[in-house]
Amino acid sequence: MRQMFELIILCVIALAVGYWATLWLMGRRNDVLHGHFVQTDAREPQAEPSPAGPVSRADTLQALLTSIEQDLKNAAQL
Repeated sequence: MRQMFELIILCVIALAVGYWATLWLMGRRNDVLHGHFVQTDAREPQAEPSPAGPVSRADTLQALLTSIEQDLKNAAQL
């Protein structure tokens, strides 16, 4: 039982070190050193809502269904 607990603790530490190393290699050194994520600039362009207003869930699902049907037709022709 004790060996299993030690193994779990070792795995958690290994995951933390792996995450730290990944951030370090990706160039996110401020995140690694200070433990908080860098905020993005507020000057970046924000996504603007469409002029037609919000899209309903039914419209989104219908568009997805149409896309899937078209993909299936294309796959059947191959």
